[in-house]
Amino acid sequence: MKHNWLGLLLRSLLPLIGCCLLLGLITGAYGWSLAAGLGAYLIWHLSQLLRLHRWLKEYQPDVPPPDGHGLWGDVFDSIYQVQRRDQRVRGRLQAVIDRVQESTAALRDAVIMLDQDGNLEWWNRAAETLIGLKTPQDSGQPISNLIRHPRFKEYFEKGNFQEPLDIPSPINDRLHLQFYVTRYGNNEQLVLVRNVTRIHQLEQMRKDFVANVSHELRTPLTVIAGYLETLLDNVEEVNPRWRRALQQMQQQASRMQNLLNDLLLLAKLETSDDPAETQPVAVDQLLQSIKSDAQALSGERNHRILLEADPRFRLRGSESELRSAFSNLIFNAVKYTPAEGEIRIRWWADGKGGHLSVQDTGIGIEAKHLPRLTERFYRVDSSRASNTGGTGLGLAIVKHVLIHHHARLDISSEPGKGSTFTCHFPVEQVVGR
Repeated sequence: MKHNWLGLLLRSLLPLIGCCLLLGLITGAYGWSLAAGLGAYLIWHLSQLLRLHRWLKEYQPDVPPPDGHGLWGDVFDSIYQVQRRDQRVRGRLQAVIDRVQESTAALRDAVIMLDQDGNLEWWNRAAETLIGLKTPQDSGQPISNLIRHPRFKEYFEKGNFQEPLDIPSPINDRLHLQFYVTRYGNNEQLVLVRNVTRIHQLEQMRKDFVANVSHELRTPLTVIAGYLETLLDNVEEVNPRWRRALQQMQQQASRMQNLLNDLLLLAKLETSDDPAETQPVAVDQLLQSIKSDAQALSGERNHRILLEADPRFRLRGSESELRSAFSNLIFNAVKYTPAEGEIRIRWWADGKGGHLSVQDTGIGIEAKHLPRLTERFYRVDSSRASNTGGTGLGLAIVKHVLIHHHARLDISSEPGKGSTFTCHFPVEQVVGR
């Protein structure tokens, strides 16, 4: 390419220099003739350069560059070829964009594109139906100005989009929407909004059913347990053949009562998003009380239970809910740790928030089970239920209590080496003394 440009330059200069020398031969002024010729040549180049400058300054994609000849003709032709190639590429890209917009416009789920500042750039028709976005007045507006639900504002400001957010529609409280946010490009964001009203209704029916059935079973079970207790209080008057049967019936009735109590507690936790009460809780004292109960539960198995709790930090929340969550973690450690094993309980706080860890030297859990441990009634081994007397709801209760307190649960375990359950509470939940 360099040789071509050099050849064009030489082919345009040589005739000019030849004419200047011929004019100098006639006039006898070789220097002035050559200077005048080169000056005219430079002025012509400057005029072509000014034409190019004006075209670039007033550039329009569909307007071709000016005509020219010689060296500048080749320049303008090259620019025109690049312009045509760019037009073809832009045409293909526009066709792809049009197809994407047509396909997303046909979706029942809302699709919203935000810039890096969280302002609305584009959305499909479903976003207008589900959220109430309006064209064109909402374009460029911050999405938090249009979706004013407190949970959405908190979710969007934190920027942690690993889990979706479920909230009512801002234009219709009977619609329940699920928001998925994904970052792409230069920190732009893509928001996918699904209508999960039917799923929400089914989930609410399930919760109501469990709560109602649990409540209705509680009364007859209390009556049965009461009569069994009365009979066993007068065990001398009972036929010896029935004594063992009555003891087993009382044991199973007690287990059933624990299950109903856990179901009712779980139903209560699921019906609200926040703790029943909020006050600074002395975690060190709470853990000391739970430790005493755990030592009693250990009994003859003689577990070594160690507690390290920093008394300088309290936790803002519901003491009853926190007691339920912490006791479930600690009692599980006692149940699944062999005799003479060690259980270490630790409470501390740092710049990231408050942390409670329960570490045991128990049987451990395989990695494939860890993601499902907080599901209700999930069992790593079904035979463990009868051995430990658990309800299968303990970790589900822990999960919902932590959700109420804006916290999360981390689980690490290795078969044969024990498990560690760690609750992480945000900084705003921790109160110093």
